[in-house]
Amino acid sequence: MTETGAPPRVVIIIAAALAAALAAVVAVFGLLASSDGEQPTHTGPLPLVTVPAPQAGSSQCTSLVQAAPAELESGGALLLRRVLAEPAPPATVAWGNGDPVVLRCGLETPRELTPMTPLRQINGVSWLEVPGEGAATWYAVDRAVFVALTVPADAGTGPLQQISDTVDGTLPPVPVRFK
Repeated sequence: MTETGAPPRVVIIIAAALAAALAAVVAVFGLLASSDGEQPTHTGPLPLVTVPAPQAGSSQCTSLVQAAPAELESGGALLLRRVLAEPAPPATVAWGNGDPVVLRCGLETPRELTPMTPLRQINGVSWLEVPGEGAATWYAVDRAVFVALTVPADAGTGPLQQISDTVDGTLPPVPVRFK
């Protein structure tokens, strides 16, 4: 103790250095935990907005939703099917935590679909990609009903390939129809 009753200066310096070191360790662990590629885990039903889907009640959409897999592979990780919050949009399925992969069936004709629009053939299905902010929505345009798959930018191609297999195995192809 010093004459004033305060701890010696060296003790104060050591305590401050230890506090700074502890803060640095906590910060490093925080950065590592948020950059390990894992999505945050969400519990409870996933709320989704309803979009116009005039054919969502069709037998084709019912068949597709029933055939949708329980899990999707995305960049080596498995995305589990999510329970949707009520009121759930009809003919809609979602997978994963964080930014989910969302499948919707029975949608209106995408306005981006024109005779000049480039389409991509994936596992027997013709898809129209509509890029968005942080995600892309892919429309299957060669089936009796329009199907959309919204995929986060970091999800890779696994979900699109798996859903292409499901669409091709469930819904027979038809000629592409434009508005």
